[in-house]
Amino acid sequence: MAVFSLAHDEIGPERLGNPEFMEYFCKERPRKHSGNRKNMGKISDGKRSTLDSEIQYLPGVGPKRAALLKSELGVGTFGDLLRLYPFRYIDRSSITPISQIRPDMAYVQIRATVISAELIGGKRLSVMIGDGSGEMEAVFFKGLKWVSEKLRPGAEFIFFGKPASFNGRINMVHPDIDPVQENAGKGGTAATGQAGLTAATSISGVYNSTEKLRNGGITAKVMNRLQEAVLRAALPEVRESLPEYILKEKGLVAIGYALKNIHFPDSMTALEKARYRLKFEELFFLQLSLLKQKYIRRRGERGIMMPRVGEAFNLCYKALPFDLTGAQKRVIREIREDMRSGHQMNRLLQGDVGSGKTMVAVLTALIAVGNGFQACIMAPTEVLAQQHYRNILKYLEPTGVKAALLTGSSRAAERREIHSGLEDGSIGIITGTHALIEDNVRFRNFGLAIIDEQHRFGVEQRARLWRKSASGIPPHILVMTATPIPRTLAMTLYGDLDVSVIDELPPGRKPVLTMHATEGKRNALYRFMKDQIALGRQVFVVYPLIFESETLDYRNLEQGFDQIARAFPLPDYKVAIVHGKQSNEEKRFNMDAFAAGRANILVATSVIEVGVDVPNASVMVIESAERFGLSQLHQLRGRVGRGSEKSYCILMTGNRVSKESMHRIELMCSTENGFELAEEDMKMRGPGDLEGTQQSGLPISLNIASVAKDGIILNDARAYAESVLERDPGLTSSANALLREELRKEKYNIRDYSQIS
Repeated sequence: MAVFSLAHDEIGPERLGNPEFMEYFCKERPRKHSGNRKNMGKISDGKRSTLDSEIQYLPGVGPKRAALLKSELGVGTFGDLLRLYPFRYIDRSSITPISQIRPDMAYVQIRATVISAELIGGKRLSVMIGDGSGEMEAVFFKGLKWVSEKLRPGAEFIFFGKPASFNGRINMVHPDIDPVQENAGKGGTAATGQAGLTAATSISGVYNSTEKLRNGGITAKVMNRLQEAVLRAALPEVRESLPEYILKEKGLVAIGYALKNIHFPDSMTALEKARYRLKFEELFFLQLSLLKQKYIRRRGERGIMMPRVGEAFNLCYKALPFDLTGAQKRVIREIREDMRSGHQMNRLLQGDVGSGKTMVAVLTALIAVGNGFQACIMAPTEVLAQQHYRNILKYLEPTGVKAALLTGSSRAAERREIHSGLEDGSIGIITGTHALIEDNVRFRNFGLAIIDEQHRFGVEQRARLWRKSASGIPPHILVMTATPIPRTLAMTLYGDLDVSVIDELPPGRKPVLTMHATEGKRNALYRFMKDQIALGRQVFVVYPLIFESETLDYRNLEQGFDQIARAFPLPDYKVAIVHGKQSNEEKRFNMDAFAAGRANILVATSVIEVGVDVPNASVMVIESAERFGLSQLHQLRGRVGRGSEKSYCILMTGNRVSKESMHRIELMCSTENGFELAEEDMKMRGPGDLEGTQQSGLPISLNIASVAKDGIILNDARAYAESVLERDPGLTSSANALLREELRKEKYNIRDYSQIS
């Protein structure tokens, strides 16, 4: 008997140490179902389908259980229940002798005869059972009358449950009990010589559950019975959603076979076929819906023609004191082709920290200026907007192009001047925050919107920016992110955008040495920091909290600042502090002090995660590093290593760290590749939680497929969807009638992330 999960094994590299520091420092979770299983199948004649019947009318449910299924699992109809898939399976096709059972084993199945039954204290029924190899106790606390009448001495049953140990004796609490049926067909296990068993002894699914469900009587066994009932009632009405030619070309089983075998597999081979069919179907329709939007937009939507590169671009490019990387040049060529195509550019630019996205943004903005249009670069925070503005001014110096910065803290006089410059066209490039979307900000000839860290903006905010195009033709759109997004997730979240990746770091950028230290090494850490400061370097110290938490035992920012101030006293050291509760003026004053070198140490929250560029800062200390996700740790590490000096990232944790947190720490110490880390982060935390994005994970709910673990199927599904649309962009052929019908369903009414309006 085996219990198995369909998850990939977690990969955990060995912890790495670095000699340079030695002198200082001697399962797949149960899937959550959101209930987005609407319109699973309809009958073409317009009659109400059994699939749409309310779940309370399924035998064994009723109103009370229906309310529980709806609130706990989002199951409201027969169709919803049919699409509630097991998250793992238990193989009940074999028998384990009692003599081989250990208390640390998972679920086991035994065939045994009742020896005796004794009611103890009126509250516990102790049943001794044996199979010839040994004896064990089965214990019951509920349904005592029914169980005692059923389990009479001499009767033989199949017992299934989790073994445990009590007073040195193996027992099983509330095992499932099934009668033995000789020669019961497929239930038999010829390989082990066992007699035929009941149908319940084959491979069975384990479904997501909660305490409320169990307390309400919806146990694992009841859930299996409900699935049997819904298959009998509704499976005949499930219509095929994939055309016959797709089933043949991709070697997929029919939908009826898949649904039957995902719940009650005839064999492991049948389970794998069912699982592959259902995963491919989910991912194929997701990609087909996204790509169809892209095809329609490209055919029907005009874009601003920008055929020239322009003098400003050439002047800036020739004056650069460094060569662009091959990746930067490739991305600029891709953007250039979009902007002169006559169609609106909708491109996602991914680049790891320090890869040179800002340079690409400046050159893209200069293409717009060279064609007589204005460009904006919109950032989520004032710190990042100011950072972009400082870099842009430096690059624009040889071009004569006028730039401006507009944020929430811009003074009234500045605002009036900027508004005037945008309206008369004298300002070619405007950098700013949400202030750019205000109604009184008007452009003379708006042609390009560049959005940095776009997941931090709301949909309506971005839509207001798009509508500022004076010509009525939508501006070209370049979305940038320094948060590496795994390719599979990018294809899903941004499947209708073109994606460019800067996968090279600029030459001369040195790797950041990363290591893990616990609280006992704090004095060694402070010695290391002082030695680095003595060499003229600066240090970031980042904390996850601002105020004391009564439930979490972590250092907060205020305690940390006091501790640092005592360890690094005036006048030899100067410590600045930045956090989200400060006013913009306070934050700017302290950040400027650190950037200008007037402060040796900056104590901060993760407000500095993006946008802080201090080349002289060579040490990043992350306190309570176990509280951060991988992507956030990587972003913070990217704040150092921007100068020519060797840089360090030290991950401080408590002495007791969870296995998952330790895995994150080990990954950080083993690689600097942000895309590798993002892949692992998604596997550990799931796509919906990646970097706390505000897009609630995926465009539609996936009931069985996983973007994190089914990348191969996703790539195949996307490539196949592209081939289908190449042959029939509008899905108008009779062969694709089923695809048209499926995409009309509500769940495929996916928000167009490129348009964002």
